[in-house]
Amino acid sequence: MKKMVQKIRESRLSLIMLFIAPAATFYLLEWYTHNPFETMKTTPQVLNLVMFELLALLLFAVFGRLHAALMTETLFFGIYGLANYFVLNFRSVPIQPWDLLSVGTAASVAGNYDYTLDRQALLVVLGFVLLLILEFFCRFSLKKGTWKLRLPAAASLVVLLGAFGLMFHSDEIVEQKLRLYNKLFTPTTISYKNGTALAFVMELRYLSVDKPAGYSADAAAEELAALEEQSMSMPVSVQPVSAQPGSNGEGQLPNIIVIMDEAFSDPAVLGDFAVNEDYMPFVHNLLDGAENTVFGRLNVSVLGGNTANTEFEYLTGNTMAFLPQGSIPYQQYITGHTPSLASHLAGLGYQTVAMHPYNASGWDRDTVYPLMGFEEMYFLPDFEEPVKVRNYVSDQSDFEKIIEIFENKEEGPLFLFNVTMQNHSSYTESFDNFTPVIEADCGSQTLNNYLSLLRLTDDALSDLIAYFEGQEEETVIVFFGDHQTTNSVIEPILKQNGKRSSTLTQEEQTSRYQVPFFIWANYDIGEETGVETSANYLAAKTLEAAGVPMDGYFTYLSGLSETVPVICAGHVTLADGTLTSADDQTELLSDYRGYQYYRLFDASSD
Repeated sequence: MKKMVQKIRESRLSLIMLFIAPAATFYLLEWYTHNPFETMKTTPQVLNLVMFELLALLLFAVFGRLHAALMTETLFFGIYGLANYFVLNFRSVPIQPWDLLSVGTAASVAGNYDYTLDRQALLVVLGFVLLLILEFFCRFSLKKGTWKLRLPAAASLVVLLGAFGLMFHSDEIVEQKLRLYNKLFTPTTISYKNGTALAFVMELRYLSVDKPAGYSADAAAEELAALEEQSMSMPVSVQPVSAQPGSNGEGQLPNIIVIMDEAFSDPAVLGDFAVNEDYMPFVHNLLDGAENTVFGRLNVSVLGGNTANTEFEYLTGNTMAFLPQGSIPYQQYITGHTPSLASHLAGLGYQTVAMHPYNASGWDRDTVYPLMGFEEMYFLPDFEEPVKVRNYVSDQSDFEKIIEIFENKEEGPLFLFNVTMQNHSSYTESFDNFTPVIEADCGSQTLNNYLSLLRLTDDALSDLIAYFEGQEEETVIVFFGDHQTTNSVIEPILKQNGKRSSTLTQEEQTSRYQVPFFIWANYDIGEETGVETSANYLAAKTLEAAGVPMDGYFTYLSGLSETVPVICAGHVTLADGTLTSADDQTELLSDYRGYQYYRLFDASSD
């Protein structure tokens, strides 16, 4: 009798754990990165708890043993939360569904980060360990032979979980009934307000891209063809002086060299701070108005990572504003021949070259580049004994490779697109081959390291421009950063200016997505300074400055930029300075949405 009573008590305690453990797992998961009781309202907390309980019941139905079910759920979210903690620290954005496609790229640079846990995260890890120990002693098991009941129960729970998840793919339910935070272009905020797991489920709906309202592939093709015909027939006399093709007197179009420099940005846009010496004197000199130079601020769609999305926007003229937040077009959407700046220039007789001094498989570049029209590719193995800074090929060696390719190019114009690697995070470690020379008054060695890397790039860039100043062949060089660095690097600057990354206003947030850019030529082009644009327009501006004929799409973008000078995932800026979003400008941007969908998904099948 005593054994029976004891068994009943143990069973009751185990069943109580069936409800307590999933709740503890949820709150521990959130505590990795934030206090859920401060950031989450009651409704999202309850919804997360329901989801975690349903998952625990499903695992219990599958395993038939309570400790196995609870420990599986807890272990999974313990590891997932730890990974999310590091991802958030490294790139200021949490894990999203599309990151599952980027595991290989992430693994290739994983060894270059600092994996130190702060006090809160360390306590969470200990909490998960204690919870696993408690769950281990929950030895309640379903009797053998109950699989006939467990199987339909598991199937029912799968359907219930699926229906529960699909509920969050309805705008009406999310916005009007549940009143959840749904601004997907702020992934960290949506994770903090709705919960890590629930935010992930909400984002799953954007794995595919819907056709724009009223879209017609035939109509898009015809309209773009008409724009191209109109552009090609435009008299040279009415084009800008800098856009007159064949301006070198020999009928040959100029070489175009594009450098997208890893994590290159000017932190001065975030607030005032003092340094012992200028960290980018050459670039700042261009800002003052150099000859034959177009200079300004480039608005991008990513922060602290996802480099491939900025190069996607530049090369294609497409914008991430029309694609799911956090998606990676290189890995999700480019599966066939895709129109781009490279394919357009190849059609005009350019030798098209892509170059990146790192692994070819990063962001699937070795697969994507040929589909975009690049005829040649150079990756890390093609760099012979390069000088390295920390663990990466220096920009100096990278730019020397550009000169080598230029000096050995074919007859005719060259288009070279280069993505550098020198300034990739992390910035916390010390290296024998890197001595920081810049000191900021903010008192952060991490910031000093970052600024010192920028100085190395600036010096190498000065040498590169000096080389091409002495070349007879007309050459245009386009330079820009892919994104700003992570919050942890620039936080001292914000703090010194009375701000924090977590409390920036929407307008202040836009400055976190701005990097310097310039278009320079070794011949006479029109100078501009203070230009405000975005990555999707920069290829059209490149063609215009170089005097190269544009196709219909780039012609359209050139015109649209006069009305809407900035379009990126986080914000849109109208010509009058109004700050808005792509979703709030549906009518104004409807043609752009249609043309982009056609170019990305239908043009390759024509």
